[in-house]
This record gives sequence, structure tokens and C-alpha cells, in this order.
Amino acid sequence: MAHRESHTAPLDLTQLRTFLAVHRAGSFTAAARLLGLSQPTVTTQMRALEEQLGRELFERQPRGVTPTAVADELAAQVAAPLDALSAVAERGGPGADQVPEPVHMAGPAELLCTRALPALAPLTARGVRLRVGTGLTDELLDGLRGGRYDLVIATSRPRGRALTSVPLGDEEFVLVASAAWADRIGPDRVAAEGADALRGVPLVSYAEDLPIARRYWRHVFGVRLTAQAAITVPDLRGVRAAVAAGAGVGVLPRYLCAEELASGALVPLLSPEDPPINTAYLAQRPGAPDNPHVSLVRERLLQAGRTW
Repeated sequence: MAHRESHTAPLDLTQLRTFLAVHRAGSFTAAARLLGLSQPTVTTQMRALEEQLGRELFERQPRGVTPTAVADELAAQVAAPLDALSAVAERGGPGADQVPEPVHMAGPAELLCTRALPALAPLTARGVRLRVGTGLTDELLDGLRGGRYDLVIATSRPRGRALTSVPLGDEEFVLVASAAWADRIGPDRVAAEGADALRGVPLVSYAEDLPIARRYWRHVFGVRLTAQAAITVPDLRGVRAAVAAGAGVGVLPRYLCAEELASGALVPLLSPEDPPINTAYLAQRPGAPDNPHVSLVRERLLQAGRTW
């Protein structure tokens, strides 16, 4: 199709705002939630914009939409001006004196409770209000795309154009047991025999599919973990408590069990030269409302993350 040199009418700002929301959210449904519109309204606006441009903007997928090259080019042109207009609208106009909205953030419960919230606590003296949610990374990132959160701490790098993310910190995983179980297994036996030394030892895990333990077995022992968990609890603090009480062995982030390792309540069964490392990311939606407290929370987390 030949390129048109000019449009017969100016592009509609409302349609452009909706287009940018779809481009960033990756779906008509998420964009509709962000804008407070119905999905049919979003669909109608996008069809009208495509008709006026004479170009397809989005390819429909089973889950969401994928922007075309034309859409990427248009988003690059309109994002900054529309974000600037939105910032003025959110403030209520020049000189408006409004109390910033609460900052909605989410992440893994353990990391939030032991690392993030203590780092953010001093911000309450500066008037920052926090509304904190917990859950699994994929669900939380969907909420971020849909406008439910301002910031999300993710345990994997977010994919797609709808989110921006930066590394927040690394966590090292440690294979641990109580002192009693460590004695029963035997000193240095895991180093000598690998996964075979743990055959028949009860396993405490975060979930039924053993996500952290499977990664440890694959990375350190080079074998596939086929055992079933003796205990599953969807909070690593619960895994820590059960293992320390003698339920079996488990794999934990070092930051979460540092005190127990120092006191002897937990014993590391192996000290590999190359332990499994996982990077946490701080994710944010581009073009989110201009809330200065979101920036305060973000900068505080990034500063604290250097010491985690």
C-alpha cells in the first residue's frame, strides 16, 4: 500500500491517548481498564484510527495484541506530548496544590517484608503513603500493565514494550537443613556424592512443582529433580521455619536465612563455587501518572538494592 502524504483530517487526541494505552498495555482489555473505558469503545476507537491512517496498528493475538511497525513509529511520536499533557491534567493545572496519591507497589512477600518495606519505612515521614500487594511475578506484572500498580518487584525480567525495568539486586540460593538433619546426612557427603546424598531426605518447598529446588538441582548437581515435596508452603519464610524445625532440606535465598545460618539454626549442606543466582527487577509502566512519590519510592528501592 502506498504511503499517504497527508491526512484528510487531524488525528483525534482521544483516539491517540487510547492508542498509546493499548500500545503500552499490550491488550485492548488492559487499556480499557487503565482509561476507564469499555473494551468495545477501545476497539471502536482503534478501528477508526486505523481507517483514518490507512494502516494496521495492531495484530490480534490469542492473548492481547502486537503493535506493527507503524504503531511503534506513531507511539514514538506521540508518547512524550501525551505524557506531558497527562501530567498537567493529573496535577489539576499549573500551580495546583494536591497531595500525591498513594504509591501502589507489589512483589514477592518475603522480599517485600524483609528488604523493601524496612528500606521504605523512612519515607512515611515525608508524607509517602504505600499500598502494598504480594503475589507471583506474572500476575503482578499483568496488574502493572493494567494500571493496578505503580511499581512491581519482579523475580524475572519483564518482557514486552509495555513495561520498563532495571535490575534491583541479586539473591543467592543456599541448600540448607537443620543441624540434626545435617548430622544425619553426614558432613561433606553432599559435596562428594551430589544429589545422591539427599535421596530419601524430605524436601520442603515453595510450591508443588519445586521451582527453586529444581533450579538448584539442575544448576549445581546437573540432574533433574524428580522427588515430591514433604511440605509445600507458598511463603519462603514458612519454608525456613519448617526446615529449621527439622522437617527436611530446602533451598532458600541467603538473605532470608542469614541469621539462622549465623546462629546454627540452619546449616548449609554445600558451598558450590558457582551457586544459583537470581536477579530481581524493579518494573514500572511508562507514561504512568506524574506522582512524585512514585519516584521517591523507586529511587529509595534502587539505592537500597545495592546493599541486598
